[in-house]
Amino acid sequence: MIGYVIKRLLYGTLVWLGVVVVIFLLFQVLPGDPSRLIVGQRADAETIQRIRKELGLDQPLYIQFIRYLNDISPISVHNKEDVKKYDVILKLYKGEEKILVFKFPYLGRSYHTRRDVWSIIWEAFPNTAALAFAALIIAVIFGIFFGAIAAIRHGTWVDAFISSLSTLGISTPSFFAGLIIAWLFGFLLAEYTGLPMAGSLFELDPYRGKVLKLENLVLPAFTLGIRPMAMITQMTRSAMLDIMQEQFVITGYAKGLPAWKVTIFYVLRNALNPVVTITSSWLAYLLTGAFFIEFIFSWKGIGLLAVKALQNMDFPVVMGVALFSASLFVVINILTDIAYGILDPRVSFK
Repeated sequence: MIGYVIKRLLYGTLVWLGVVVVIFLLFQVLPGDPSRLIVGQRADAETIQRIRKELGLDQPLYIQFIRYLNDISPISVHNKEDVKKYDVILKLYKGEEKILVFKFPYLGRSYHTRRDVWSIIWEAFPNTAALAFAALIIAVIFGIFFGAIAAIRHGTWVDAFISSLSTLGISTPSFFAGLIIAWLFGFLLAEYTGLPMAGSLFELDPYRGKVLKLENLVLPAFTLGIRPMAMITQMTRSAMLDIMQEQFVITGYAKGLPAWKVTIFYVLRNALNPVVTITSSWLAYLLTGAFFIEFIFSWKGIGLLAVKALQNMDFPVVMGVALFSASLFVVINILTDIAYGILDPRVSFK
């Protein structure tokens, strides 16, 4: 297993480096001068030049890339006078002018707020995590339920209806579903549903301060959960129909066991292995791919943060969110593969 984990980590590192290269080059070709974003459009040429030097933008592109890699790398080399701005965990080697450190990756500072990018991301991530887990819970509960019903009622109108809805759920773009659901339940029927069209997990109340608003979570979580719910429905249905043909299921019926007991303990239990795999994979997607949903429902997560930063051309924040999302995706996929191997002994770690 250790060799497998190391192999996956190396593969994940290559993916992460690819993301770093693409993102860095992409923001080099976008219009806009970061120095003017910081000091304003009316700043004089001398001030602009000083800011560009502070940001390292006066250096050749390859030097900027090397410096960026050095900043985001856990093991890096820095000048002794510059190392104070990094969150150093351990000093590995001290030279006369340079120092080798093991540190927390440094993503820079926002052009607009001058805040550390990590602090901005960590402030927004709990909202994204709450939205993702709520969507996943909805998807798993209803996906397994509807998939099981469709398998049990195979060949009937119930099966056809559920299969049609799941196909629709898979094929409908998330941003379109979000617009329809926000308009229908958050605006048109808001008087009956009591659900807001936009909002976040916590909101400031003039009298009570920071207040938890779970009702704001319902519509975005349901919208985000539609596609994984449809996938889990079809996966559960297909897996159950395959297992229903297995000999041990037929033997269970032959022994006179109740149909509900055979369905739950023989069929559904064995059908959940592929569901666990797809559920874990969807968790990575939900944590890193809720940008449109957060934007539509004004949910203050990392998706909305990235969209607003992109609108404001706040490149460090956008690049930080992209790298954070890529790292999260890689780590969750590695943990998913390991968990699936533990749950299913037929899977070998190679």
